[in-house]
Amino acid sequence: MKAYWAEPASELFKELQTSPDGLSQAETSRRLAQYGPNVLRSHPPANLLVVFLKQFNSAVVYLLIAAAVLAFLLGDRLEAAAIAAVLVINAIIGFATELRAVRSMEALRALSNRYAVVRRDGETCSIPAEELVPGDLAILDAGDVPAADMRLVEASNLASDESSLTGESLPVAKSVDPVAQEAILAERSSMVFKGCAITRGTGAAIVTGTGMNTELGAITKLVEQSEPERSPLEQQLTRLSRDLIWLTLVLAGLVAGIGILAGRDVMLMVESGVALAVAAIPEGLPIVATLALARGMLRMARKNALIERLSAVQTLGSTTVILTDKTGTLTENRMHVDRVLLASGEVTFARTSQTFHAGGTTLKPTAGTALATLLRAVALCNNATLASADHPASGDPMEVALLEVASTGGLSRPALLAALPKVKEVAFDVQTRMMATVHGDDSKFLVAVKGAPEAVFDCATRVLDDAGLQTFGRKQRQRWHEAAELLAGQGLRLLAVAEKTVSDAETAPYQELVLLGLVGFQDPPRADIASAIADARRAGIRTVMVTGDHTATAQHISRVVGLASEGEIAISGRDLKAAAKMTPQEREHVRQALVFSRVTPEQKLDLIRLHQQSGDVVAMTGDGVNDAPALRKADIGIAMGVRGTQVAREAADMVLRDDAFSTIIDAIREGRIILTNIRRFTTYLLSCNLSEILIVALAVVGGLPLPLLPLQILFLNLVTDVFPALALGTVKGDDSVLERPPRPPGEPILARRQWQTIIFDGMSIALSTLAALVMAIFVLNLEGSAVTTVTFFTLALAQLWHVFNMRNWRERFIANPVMQNAYVWLAVVICLLILSLAYLQSDLANILKLTSLSGHAWLIVLGCSLLPLAIRQVQAFWRRLAGSSIPQAR
Repeated sequence: MKAYWAEPASELFKELQTSPDGLSQAETSRRLAQYGPNVLRSHPPANLLVVFLKQFNSAVVYLLIAAAVLAFLLGDRLEAAAIAAVLVINAIIGFATELRAVRSMEALRALSNRYAVVRRDGETCSIPAEELVPGDLAILDAGDVPAADMRLVEASNLASDESSLTGESLPVAKSVDPVAQEAILAERSSMVFKGCAITRGTGAAIVTGTGMNTELGAITKLVEQSEPERSPLEQQLTRLSRDLIWLTLVLAGLVAGIGILAGRDVMLMVESGVALAVAAIPEGLPIVATLALARGMLRMARKNALIERLSAVQTLGSTTVILTDKTGTLTENRMHVDRVLLASGEVTFARTSQTFHAGGTTLKPTAGTALATLLRAVALCNNATLASADHPASGDPMEVALLEVASTGGLSRPALLAALPKVKEVAFDVQTRMMATVHGDDSKFLVAVKGAPEAVFDCATRVLDDAGLQTFGRKQRQRWHEAAELLAGQGLRLLAVAEKTVSDAETAPYQELVLLGLVGFQDPPRADIASAIADARRAGIRTVMVTGDHTATAQHISRVVGLASEGEIAISGRDLKAAAKMTPQEREHVRQALVFSRVTPEQKLDLIRLHQQSGDVVAMTGDGVNDAPALRKADIGIAMGVRGTQVAREAADMVLRDDAFSTIIDAIREGRIILTNIRRFTTYLLSCNLSEILIVALAVVGGLPLPLLPLQILFLNLVTDVFPALALGTVKGDDSVLERPPRPPGEPILARRQWQTIIFDGMSIALSTLAALVMAIFVLNLEGSAVTTVTFFTLALAQLWHVFNMRNWRERFIANPVMQNAYVWLAVVICLLILSLAYLQSDLANILKLTSLSGHAWLIVLGCSLLPLAIRQVQAFWRRLAGSSIPQAR
């Protein structure tokens, strides 16, 4: 974009080929055809069929499809249909959870006005905002929301609220004067921007950019480019699926090859390969993971954290860095008077108790005192209104804060105006940096003034203290300047207040003033911020402030909330290089920094990428339009639901209904519990699946009959696996979950100790089941479907009892979260009922090829199914005695 803000207003008419009378109708039609309508780019919604078919784009799905096709070609249509049904169910679940249209663009477009007031052919008219073109002369008034980026050519007391675009917490005063070409967005006082409301004053401006050629359009492009990273859960499940594919292919090929070399029937070996393929894939894992995440999402919603994307639940548990905005996130985004500096000393204002304090004692502003005089002046030199039962507060936030503190001192603006009617107002001007109001006082006039400290100091000749008027000499002026610098360094916004009495209302307002004092404002930190940041630190999570506000303000707030130490230096956006241009030392310095100020949306994206490339899982909080690209790019974008813009909410993965930073910590705790439970039920499912693989493989290699049919394995994977695994996803976490550091981002879902558990338990279940198979053949002399029935029920019950092994080995058999979870017992009962139905209901038994068993067969089934549970308890008891490091189930 061209630096129109740096050019004199008089030159713009020539450059943009327009005039004070505006463009002609013919010229606007030509430019509209050249530049296009003044709208942000949008994309058609995703095709629902494409989204649904995308769910089948997985190596695991391809393997199951191949197994289904092979079963169909072998004539086993029932088995093929069952596998196909599983695939469709999983696809429907994935479709329902993934179908979330990207609504950020629509929310950005909603910031545009429907109409704009312009001057065309010398006449003022209202046109649809979409028809604005570069060169149009727009007329601005308080309350308007510019529909394009514009360069001011006229401005009277004009200010714009740019907090959603720049992070600046106060309205920005505007003027027609050019600024430096290198001025950052927050300092381009000669421009007004699309979507940023005019808070006061009037003006006229030439349109310099429309549609995507605006600052809002630039953010739209960033949102489009900042595709969200795949969540750690999605990445790790993909890796796990890939590993299972290779394991399946190797085992199937090995077993089939050994069988064929040993002279086994080729078709039997093909059927064994299908059985191995079905056994290796935990079909229930996507369902269980989805439902466990959904349950976590509901629990978070009860704690005011709304999750937009299911995988974000688990991502929260892995978070290592929180990049947080300041305005509205760490602070209340509402200005309050913090203190008043008088000639006699400092007076603090306690907002919660609505009291004034000086020297440790409560102070009442009595009439005639310096404090009361100052409060009267700020109430008179004011255009805001306080909130009432009928309407909210209106006007400049600083002026509203001044009325609130004056009201606390017993001074009402309407009552003051009744006694001292306003005769004249000299509007705030960026040149003088002051504002004045003139009030009739019998035969005299009272002039009340407020403005920038340096400007008011230069116009003051006397100063008021409780002893009366004192000369405002060079030494006093120096002391006041030093006091102002000290307060500004503490993050306060300052206004100087003065007054004088004159005999003529037309007397120059800014001469021979009486200085009354300084008023310091603060956007106070939210009450729960300090404790929430401390909780994050204990949990091993770094909190980094990234704001568009002033450096001094950022430093002060960071110290107050305990985010940074006294010596922490804020890095300004001016000094922040693009990530691609940083040296390794500079990248590490930036990565370790805790406070960033005057940061642009592009720099926020750079900071997120920098941390992600270092292996961090990044959570980003924000509430403004300028935060939307970063919210979308972060591993977990967190928007404020109360103060946040619609753009920010639509771009985020999580929305806080209470805007409380502490809610993020609660959500992280829930995310860590979910991660522990995902590991728990994944370990359970894979150990069950490994047992099925070993049973089929060892039986085929050992020359035994095929112990399980593919359809029987599918039944076990969908029924006796899913319900216990789902129950394991509800186990409550312990109190120390936030005392542990975050799981290393690169660590897979299943680490070494989980794989040790899977292998040990899988072998234990497989060997016990094969023992039942051998006894059925050689002791009971069973054959055919009777043998597979013994194997089926032995494996089913062994897997069912195995759910009680999914605890930490240090926990007792009874006194542990798994045994004490009601859902686990409910899952066991449901599975026993389903197994009973499969045995007793003839149609289902025929489909699964199950037959009746004798009492002796059932004794073998029950005894062998309990053997893995007994082995695990003996193992845990021995290891507790030995105190050694052993595999854990979670």
